[in-house]
Parts: sequence; structure tokens; C-alpha cells
Amino acid sequence: MLEHDPEWTLYRAEQARELDRRAIEERGIPGYTLMCRAGEAVFAVVRECRPGARRLAVVCGAGNNGGDGFVVARLAHRAGREVEVLELVEASRLRGDAATARSECVAAGVTPHTFDAARLAQAEVIVDAVFGTGLDREVGGAWRAALEAIDGRDAPVVAVDIPSGLHADTGAVLGVAVHAAATVTFIARKAGLYSGEGPAYRGTLYFDALGVPADLYGGLEPAALRLDPAGLARLLSPRPRSAHKGCYGHVLLVGGERGMGGALRMAGAAAGRVGAGLVSLATRAEHAAALSAGAPELMAHGVGGPGDLGALLGRATVVAVGPGLGRKRWGADLFGSLLDSRLPLVVDADALNLLARDPAVRGNWVLTPHPGEAARLLGTDAGAIQRDRYAAARALAVRYGAVVVLKGAGTVIQAGEGAPWVAEVGNPGMASGGMGDVLTGVIAGLLAQGLDPAAAARLGVYLHGAAADAAARAGGERGLLATDLLPELRRLANPHQFPWNG
Repeated sequence: MLEHDPEWTLYRAEQARELDRRAIEERGIPGYTLMCRAGEAVFAVVRECRPGARRLAVVCGAGNNGGDGFVVARLAHRAGREVEVLELVEASRLRGDAATARSECVAAGVTPHTFDAARLAQAEVIVDAVFGTGLDREVGGAWRAALEAIDGRDAPVVAVDIPSGLHADTGAVLGVAVHAAATVTFIARKAGLYSGEGPAYRGTLYFDALGVPADLYGGLEPAALRLDPAGLARLLSPRPRSAHKGCYGHVLLVGGERGMGGALRMAGAAAGRVGAGLVSLATRAEHAAALSAGAPELMAHGVGGPGDLGALLGRATVVAVGPGLGRKRWGADLFGSLLDSRLPLVVDADALNLLARDPAVRGNWVLTPHPGEAARLLGTDAGAIQRDRYAAARALAVRYGAVVVLKGAGTVIQAGEGAPWVAEVGNPGMASGGMGDVLTGVIAGLLAQGLDPAAAARLGVYLHGAAADAAARAGGERGLLATDLLPELRRLANPHQFPWNG
């Protein structure tokens, strides 16, 4: 039995090449057979996505990715489509299977042309077969001009294996990249398609194993793991009929500087909606009465400083700090005192900025930074974080001894130095205030119910994103509010309602 299910495993480019080698050398599958299967998979997606399209342009590069493109062109021509094949290298530079694919394409009656952007004008679909997973430097010169020309057309693009210009391991754009309407990736799911800019550039993602056997993947350590909804659902066991509130923990949320009490209320409501038994808020005294009146399930307490936290900490099973905390003396003193607590801790928002000022290592805690906060925690800039989100999450986990949730498109969850997890849920409607506060409450609520920090982070990220997706389906992405997630969280946190199929 495989240790890691290939369906939920992501790989680096070098591992994808190793899988190709194993298929060809150890299993006896000819490289050209794999190339033909890849071309068939791409053409099938073209027909599915644009069944009425009659005119295709296929842009081919120098390597096997270009060879796949020649196969697509041959199949499209055979199916009666008008095909324009545009080459970015001379035929004499092609080798091996790619050269064979070109020869077969020409023999079928297709005449390739040197790349000319004007020849893209009539295409109803463009097939991007320029760069594969081997690209690791910034695109320049004629190659850059070609990618810009492809990207500048109105016709939808179907990318072969990966959108050209995208780094296969990190999802970073190497100077310029093609925005695909669909990407068909083969044998190994590439980590860069799932985080960084990958989700924005890949379009609808299709996977085809090209008929290689499942045991081919044995012995390869994953670059990352996709969150498996069915596996996460098993963390939400049904409650016994004898259950009472004391069985499911007591969350203490600390924050809500003057004018920011709403952040704490949203976090507290989220903790309750995912099943925490009790939720207390430690906030500025002037917010306490309003919070209790507006959300009577939440027990709000005014605190003037660390000395007022003692009794609250004595009753809590988990603490979350950061929503509305601020960076002034009040918030800094509260946060500093919480670092000495032995309780599980979730750290977000301004608590992360305070941690960046005075770093600490502490076990049994979860940090939930967005890229800007992650940059401050690592002493770099947000651009560097986004260029390799997997590496950034790992660096944070090691430096702070924490489970790290690096938020953003393709949220990365890292525990220790092992393979990270990456989430495929969530949508652009989540770019609104309070979403991070809700996530903090969700993770804290799950910790209170006995999950370990890594499990609470994984399940919390999934529930949060899935709730946002459900809310967006009901009313659209634009105008999505953090509080719109609360009823969806309650529904999804119950096992019979959990989205097993994503």
C-alpha cells in the first residue's frame, strides 16, 4: 500500500521527471506513447471546453512540451479542425520523441510555421505547448514576446502540463506567464499549480495519469499534500447523547482594542459555530457590555492588563489572541503574558506583528499570517513570501516552533519540517475585512474540542474556505462578508453536512 495517495499528493518538477523515467525505463512504456497519450488528453479537454471551435493555434516550444503540442495538432487536423502550428525553434533543434511528434504531424498534412503573433488572430482556441516543468529562470527575448502575444488574445488558452512561464515547484511567475482557461497536467500533480500564482494562471485544472501504474509513485516524498475532504471529515466524530458543554472546551479570545471590538465578536462567534463548548472574550472594558448584549452566547470581560487574565486563563482550555488587539501598550502587555501560558495558543493579526518585534519560540501554538505578516516575521518582504509560499511556511514553522497557516490563494499549512498541506477551497470574495478573525475563531474552536494543532489548522482552513465558497454560491463573491460564513460553518462542521467531495 502506498504511504501517500497520488491523488492527494503534489510533486516537484524533478520528481515528475523521475516518474517519467520510471515509466519509460522500468515499466517499458515508450516515451512516445506517453507523449501521444498526453496529446490525446489535451485535445479531449479542448473538445470538452470548446466543442464548437473549428480553428486552433498550437504554439510549440523546444522540448517534450512542444512534442505534446504537435500531437494535439495532428489529432485536431484528423478531426477536421483548421490547425495553425507555430514553432518557436527550428525543426533541426528538436530531438527524440519531440522530433518524432513533429514528423508525424507533418506527415498527417499539417504545415508548421515560424511563430508570428499575427497568425493567432483567427484562433478560437490556443494550445500553449511552449514551456514545460523544466523552466526555472525568467523568460526573456522572443520567448517573452510570444507568451505576451498568447496572453494578449481573446481566445481561451489550454495549457499543456503547466501554463508557460509558471514555476512548477512554487507557482511563481518567471517574468511573464500565460493565463490559461484550462490546464491539463500529467502523471504528477505539480505543487506550483496549487499555490502562489498557480491558481490564478492555471484556470480549470485537469489531471491525467497517462496510464502509468499506481505503484510507480512509491518512495517519493511529497512536495505537498492536498487537503483530503474525506480524511478531514473523520475528525468530526458524532457527539454522544450524553454530551455537555464541558466536553468541548472553553475558548478564551483576547483582543478588541478601542474601536475594534467587532473583530473579537466575529472570532468568538466562529469558535462557537464550529462547536466549542464555551467562549469567553477578554477585551477593553468599554466593549464588554455591547459584546454581551449583541452576542449573549459569548461571555465578555473587560480587562485592563495582564493581571486581569489570571482567572480567565484558569478556566480556558485554549487561547486565541490577535483579533482587534492593536499594537499599543495594552495589547503588547496582554500578548506578552500569554506567551508564558501553557495553554494551546492561536496567534493572528496584530499579535503576529508584536511577535515579529520580539520573536519567541513556543510549542503548542498556531500562527496564521497573511503574506505581509509572514514577511515581517521572517524579516523580508511580501514579494519574497509569494515567490515561494511553501518555503516561507516551512521557514516560519522552524523559526517559531509553530504550526503555520500561511493564508492566501492556496493556503499552506506547515507543521515541522515535513510535507506541507495546501488548500483548494476559498474564493476572491474572501478579500474583505474580518475573514482572518473568523479563521482564528474556527481553529481555536477546533483546538478546544481536542484536536491537535496541525489537525485543527487543516480542518479549520478547509471549513473556513468551504464556508466561504458555499456563501459565495448563494449570493456571489462581491460583497461577501465575514459574518456570512457563520451559518455555513455550523452546517459544515456537522459530519452529515461535510462536503466529502470538495
